[in-house]
Amino acid sequence: MTQLSPFHLAIPVDNLEECRKFYTNVLNFEEGRSSHHWVDYNFFGHQLVIHYKPKTKEDSHTNAVDGKDVPVPHFGVVLPWDSFKEFADRIKSKGIEFIIEPYIRFEGQVGEQATMFFKDPSGNALEFKAFKDMSQLFAK
Repeated sequence: MTQLSPFHLAIPVDNLEECRKFYTNVLNFEEGRSSHHWVDYNFFGHQLVIHYKPKTKEDSHTNAVDGKDVPVPHFGVVLPWDSFKEFADRIKSKGIEFIIEPYIRFEGQVGEQATMFFKDPSGNALEFKAFKDMSQLFAK
């Protein structure tokens, strides 16, 4: 695998201050540049920007994966296997309500991974996962 380039992702939030507290104080992401309409974050070496957007009617959609209803769209990061539990424990200690509690998906199969889903205060779904064997990230 070649060295990854940082991605840039901008997401809408309907309450900038509430989401700023979530990404700063709950997820412990380092804040970068900001204005009264947006805030940059260091998202595990990637650039995540939360942009204020008034709330509108949203369609909720899920796809079944491993017997769970996975929210679409969602985004997140693949963590090192040894870091996943520590991150999950920290999120649990902050009182986050999970969409899908941390668990091992595809246990004993190709692509075995730890995963969890939760939402930010504006309803953006996040997934954090870790592969027991990172070489299986794209394995069929």
